[in-house]
Amino acid sequence: MTGRVMTQRLTDRTRRVAESLTLAVTARALELKRQGIDVISFGAGEPDFPTPPHVIEAVTAFLAKGQVKYTAASGTPELKNAILQRAATDDGLSQYEPGNVLVSCGGKHSLYLALQALCEAGDEVLILAPYWVSYPDMAQLADAKPVIVETSPSDGFRPDLERLEAAITERTRVLILNSPGNPTGAVYDRTTLEGIARLAEQHDLIVFSDEIYAKLVYGDAQHTCFPTLPGMQERTLLFEGVSKAYSMTGWRIGWTLGPKPIIQAMAKIQGQMTSNPATPSQVAAVAALNGSQDVVEDMRTEFDARRQIIVDGLRSLPGVSCPEPQGAFYVLPDVSKLYGKTLGGHAVTDSLTFSAACLESANVALVAGIAFGDDRCVRLSYANSREQIQEGLARLKKLIEG
Repeated sequence: MTGRVMTQRLTDRTRRVAESLTLAVTARALELKRQGIDVISFGAGEPDFPTPPHVIEAVTAFLAKGQVKYTAASGTPELKNAILQRAATDDGLSQYEPGNVLVSCGGKHSLYLALQALCEAGDEVLILAPYWVSYPDMAQLADAKPVIVETSPSDGFRPDLERLEAAITERTRVLILNSPGNPTGAVYDRTTLEGIARLAEQHDLIVFSDEIYAKLVYGDAQHTCFPTLPGMQERTLLFEGVSKAYSMTGWRIGWTLGPKPIIQAMAKIQGQMTSNPATPSQVAAVAALNGSQDVVEDMRTEFDARRQIIVDGLRSLPGVSCPEPQGAFYVLPDVSKLYGKTLGGHAVTDSLTFSAACLESANVALVAGIAFGDDRCVRLSYANSREQIQEGLARLKKLIEG
């Protein structure tokens, strides 16, 4: 071949963004399974229940008509109305109108659009650690600076308000909340949220309230929808979706409720980015939101039973401490007392090497805590069967006890 060789140049933003460790763990576990290895996976944040039957029936009937066309970029009127009805019924939010709603290709897409619409170079985004893996990277993709504020398991992973306020500067633009939380399972009490609301008002912050796990709360914990607090609706973007509560991850439908100017800006970006979310998926979401909610309670009850099994099992392991989660379907045990040991022939020095030892020597997939901003811990999802949970715990026990 002759001629000049093209220089392949990637942008700085691609170098700033890390690979998702949760997806990487899932991919490695699938690779081992394809090799015939029996892997117990605690990695994926994905319910193991099937899509509700009435949702499948609604989509099947729609597809039979053969008219799968574009919709409005921001979502169909039917889906927006279903979202508004659920917001009013479940959260007490009755002031929103269709112009306050944007339907997107999942909760992650919604959050990405919001950061793109609101952040510029030099802006700061406050993120509470441990955090969902994508928050810092999505902030960086918007040329903003993620500012991490640590929380402690001894405080139930609730933020210390003085520490939070100390992190606020004149460049702080957004505060991201996630309650019930991934990876901690923490549910913020109303008093804590009221304190955060006061800070948001005093410092003129926009609050992103990621409430994708709002319907999965256990025990005495009570979920408080953040924009229902006085003065917060006009400065909050509320993110929800069908992925977790309805076990519809692959349908990729999430939404944002918020002030119309921000929603319109997000919709403009989405219109140039993806157009509308997949039309059959929107039909599916309407069926989920408008249909019987018994399936949600059935899944919540089963998750609660699994939660108790996995917490008790982890607490029985030598060197492992495990706070009790109040929501979502994750546990975040502290395994740092095992650092410095050799497990299954693997030297363990941090959460990455601990996770590697579990996968390669015990065929148990979990996610290193460093992905969530806490290298002392690992995350396990209990979105799998009780039998799988018990088998995975038995393998971990054998690995740790040698």
